[in-house]
Amino acid sequence: MIFTAAVSALALATAALAQDANSTSQIIHVGSDGNGNAGLFFSPSSIKAANGTVVTFVFDGAPGNHTVAQSAFAKPCEPLAGGFDTGYITVPAGTAKTDFPTFNLTIENDSKPIWFYCAQLAGPKGAHCPAGMVGAINAPETGNTFESFTALVSGASVVNPTPALSGVNAFATAAVGPLSGSVTAFAAPSGTAPAPGGSSGSGAGNSAGSGTNTSGAPNSTGTGSGKNGAGAVAANGVAAFVAAAFGVALL
Repeated sequence: MIFTAAVSALALATAALAQDANSTSQIIHVGSDGNGNAGLFFSPSSIKAANGTVVTFVFDGAPGNHTVAQSAFAKPCEPLAGGFDTGYITVPAGTAKTDFPTFNLTIENDSKPIWFYCAQLAGPKGAHCPAGMVGAINAPETGNTFESFTALVSGASVVNPTPALSGVNAFATAAVGPLSGSVTAFAAPSGTAPAPGGSSGSGAGNSAGSGTNTSGAPNSTGTGSGKNGAGAVAANGVAAFVAAAFGVALL
């Protein structure tokens, strides 16, 4: 009886994991555990997602100023060439749940891991990535595991990314939104981008753009980044400037 119950529980757990991996949508909380507790982390920090899955990053860490930027295993706090980046999203304390902005990323190749980090440099707790604010999608179970990835962040140098909608092995078709209430974005990708292989439509996905600025801070200068419809931002020191410009306590 006990053995049968144990086997049944294991079967249910295995089925649940398989269901999560094969789900058409998954959620990752940015700067929050999803229950109103803010911190320097993604929750969950590591997931499995099949091809076609839409991973929704919910910026519900309030107060907070965070990014989601793609990186490489060996350099967890530096942008991956051609990778996605959301720009700096500020969510003040007291923001209603209905105003939390989101970023939807569609998985293209589930046989390859996707590593990501928060590029924020400023805040009372210092730079976010070296503090452990990193995550992974489809990290291997052996070799370059998520645990090995997180072990590399301590003392790592943080490099500011270029805003971009699409990345390597995943793509987005729109920037973080909605930006309602007091929620703002700085150095975010502009326009929209078509899904790979789709028509260009009316968006700016295949044209050069400039960094989106809705915070009242001046835009950085740069050149377009191809299909991502994002401006390349001269980002040195941008995080410290962002935090000062908003004048609020941020994680």
